[in-house]
Amino acid sequence: MSGSGIELGFLEKCEPWQAESRLFPSKVGGKPAWLDLENLPTPEQLQCKNCQQTMIFLCQIYAPYEENITLPSINCAKNFHRTLFVFVCKNSKCCQRNTSENFKVFRSSLQRANKFYPYDPPEDRPDPDFSLNKWANFCNLCGCMAEKQCSKCKSIYYCSRDHQVLDWREGHKKECCNSCTDRKSKLLFIEWEMITEPEEIGGKIVNEEELQKFNKLQEEGKTGTMNDVSETELDEHATVEEDKAFSKFQKRINCQPDQVIRYQRGGQPLWIAKEPIPEIIPDCNYCGGQRKFEFQIMPQMLTMLKETDLDWGVIAVYTCVNSCAAGDNYKEEFVFKQDVELKNI
Repeated sequence: MSGSGIELGFLEKCEPWQAESRLFPSKVGGKPAWLDLENLPTPEQLQCKNCQQTMIFLCQIYAPYEENITLPSINCAKNFHRTLFVFVCKNSKCCQRNTSENFKVFRSSLQRANKFYPYDPPEDRPDPDFSLNKWANFCNLCGCMAEKQCSKCKSIYYCSRDHQVLDWREGHKKECCNSCTDRKSKLLFIEWEMITEPEEIGGKIVNEEELQKFNKLQEEGKTGTMNDVSETELDEHATVEEDKAFSKFQKRINCQPDQVIRYQRGGQPLWIAKEPIPEIIPDCNYCGGQRKFEFQIMPQMLTMLKETDLDWGVIAVYTCVNSCAAGDNYKEEFVFKQDVELKNI
């Protein structure tokens, strides 16, 4: 992901090796492809704020700051590699309307020269020698930092007792002390690779000038280039201010309806409802700098993941504008969830 224009994320099937950390993937589901392989979030940091259960990896976006970018406040060298990781609690009781307590987002950065990856770009092919295990112990169930060990086989680790019990039930009971297979837990989301494309409206790539024209036409009710749903059909539901926000959202995404991510560093979210919207974006916990919008997760992701227990309208993520190097190498950022107005559900 780059910082110019609006980029959309779409999901494609992938082989397991294509989602490995060494290839710096943007991906959804499965286990996280960690960037920094040593200074991982602790099990406590990955607990849900509501129920204290371990959160599950949802998606990650590879979004480095390029060396030639003109941003004096950014140390681009320390952000040569940069990935944002999103986790969610799968306890449906924690999924409350217009609250984001069941989500967490972490930012991690590395210099080009680092201990984990080669200096030059990786080859896009399987590498049987690549292994995460030389850097840390990872939970056999969810792929997060693990501090507990299977007392019987002593070769498998877990981040929590709950995940140890669940993994035992799902198959480790039969595998223990035998050759363990690369088994995917039912608790994890379906794994996809994420590809990106510039946003298009009416067959044109969106730039700021075209976006302003489009927004003006929307306000005047003159847009008529969207597929599937006619202007009249949408406007029939836009009788009050809240409905207009939902109608605008529908019109905007209808050209590329399979988008699961909208990325525009320093841009504005595409809200699905008039309110709520964040009144104050908290400053960075580490450097005190301002946070700005970077990307949002779309409701279409739920469909692609065949997820029925959770629900959201849009998930907006705001990150430190300095992409600071202060503090932990997995820094928690600000996330805001906005749901669809009940009348539109």
